[in-house]
Amino acid sequence: MPLFILAIVIFIIADIAIRMVGRRMTEQKQKKEREIVLQDSLKLDFTNEAKTLKRAEVPNPKAKILCVDDEEVILGSFRKILVLDGYSVDTVETGQEALGLIQKHHYDFLFTDLKMPLMDGVEVTKSVKHLRPDIDVIIITGYASVETAVETMKYGALDYVQKPFTEDELIAFVKKSLIKRQDKIQKQLKPKVHITNVPASDDFTQGEFAIPGGVFISKNHTWVSMTQAGIAKIGIDDFAKKLIGRVYSVELPNLGMDVKAGQPLFTIKQGNRSITFNSPVSGKVSQINTILKDNIAALDVTPYERNWVCALDAENLDSEIKEMHIGKSAVVFFQEDIEKFKSVFTAIMKSEKKGEEYVEDGLFIGQLEKLNDVNWNKIIAEFFVR
Repeated sequence: MPLFILAIVIFIIADIAIRMVGRRMTEQKQKKEREIVLQDSLKLDFTNEAKTLKRAEVPNPKAKILCVDDEEVILGSFRKILVLDGYSVDTVETGQEALGLIQKHHYDFLFTDLKMPLMDGVEVTKSVKHLRPDIDVIIITGYASVETAVETMKYGALDYVQKPFTEDELIAFVKKSLIKRQDKIQKQLKPKVHITNVPASDDFTQGEFAIPGGVFISKNHTWVSMTQAGIAKIGIDDFAKKLIGRVYSVELPNLGMDVKAGQPLFTIKQGNRSITFNSPVSGKVSQINTILKDNIAALDVTPYERNWVCALDAENLDSEIKEMHIGKSAVVFFQEDIEKFKSVFTAIMKSEKKGEEYVEDGLFIGQLEKLNDVNWNKIIAEFFVR
């Protein structure tokens, strides 16, 4: 082996070793600091906030957790294990105290024992999801109560952890729950609609609904972009893509096909489900986007701009364009359909739950994917086939 290659290899190995040693030293330092925080916090008096409150706050916590259990030994385990792993932890012994704290402080998680006197975990879950739906609730349960713990998920609980648990089991569970929470927040949509004046692919906000300036939006949530030559490029809009979620493939129309406004134009597929979108304008199909067909995942970046489905040589634009929305009118149309969707979706979910309590979680990317086929088709007919 040439000397210069050997030197590079030695340098890389040394660099990796130094990094590993540095990482271990940092971890050891953090652990010592957290041990001090844990010891000092137990000496402080927080009874002015809640009678049984014990608090341990670490710098830059991975998450802020509130735990309620009537067994101090369980609370002690939570504090020791999770604080040393980098979480800030508050613990109380009653559900009433927990509800008081969530109205004063911002927590990422609330862990609640299922069986407690006066106020059990089911009531705590219902109350937390009513007062602070942004807080994720985790149920603490024993083996005999697992079925009841699973039932609490219909009231909005994120998951449950079974006791007794080991240190490694709890750390792994909380890490998994944090990933699940972050994924949910990332997918959550804000009911805000904005017009972008740059190419949509460069200004596509995942948590909001976007409409490029100069694009017409049809009532069935297809979009139309006109060229000076009278060619209409057509695709599905942001409302349709975000709420439908994953698109597995697209069935393109035939070149040269004549179509009238309101007639079937193209079909998108999601597993064994499909949606046929009607054409917003009349004309002859002059182009099809084969690039999109071969790279359907591009729709996850933006459904606009280069990710059009097909183009028509439009015939009757003057009258048909009056039925569409552009600019502020398109924003109002989106906002109205967002509110309508939330109302219809909530009613459908309550009907699927057969009268059981349904906790509304807002809008999410791919929200329709959780529906059964019958209700999926109801939403499609209500918003995309009209």
